Amino acid sequence: MGEHKDQPRRRGPVISRRGMGRALLAGGAGLAAAPLMARRAASTEASGPSGRFGGGHMNIKVSDLERSIAFYERLGFTIFIPAIPYLGLDRGPEPKPLADALAAAYGLPEGARGRAVIMQLGDTFPKIDLIQLEGADGAAPPTPPLNNADRGLVRICLISQDLVADVAHLKGEGVAFLSEPTSGHLELGDVAVCTDPDGTLIELLQVYLERWEAILNPGGGG
Repeated sequence: MGEHKDQPRRRGPVISRRGMGRALLAGGAGLAAAPLMARRAASTEASGPSGRFGGGHMNIKVSDLERSIAFYERLGFTIFIPAIPYLGLDRGPEPKPLADALAAAYGLPEGARGRAVIMQLGDTFPKIDLIQLEGADGAAPPTPPLNNADRGLVRICLISQDLVADVAHLKGEGVAFLSEPTSGHLELGDVAVCTDPDGTLIELLQVYLERWEAILNPGGGG
């Protein structure tokens, strides 16, 4: 079968879907450390310079909770808890009010209410929170999602074992992509970015681990 010039080459070992395929990492510079961090991503043990922090969650605001649940299920996520208990929000048909103190803690207006679930890939951390919020008047927040030209957390990244096949499968499910799979710098990895129903960016990354040795171990020591 011929190889298209505009498609990344599928050669060399890739990170297994059972291991790193469950890692959910923030986009940007943190991706470079993904091969080494994958096993740690599943741990809730405290880490960081102070030893205080462990894996938590990423929060994604959505306009239609059920539609977004269906989308993330296509990516392999499952519902961990059909609620966010510490916020008092759940997947029930009617939005629940967020306590005024909690609304203030998150910088939201009084009277905010919503529906929510926690989802996961396998049993790993971080989880993702999906929250459909509205104001006291029932109006949904109008703010659009960030894109890759913005500051802040602009996308999440999922590891793929076979990017070309995964993109083809998701396109068949109606998922929109910004481009075809593209080879990265020095062919260290191949990328394709898709969008969820509200425009949140999700990077799919296939890493060729054997090409990272000189970067991750520049001294060449054993």
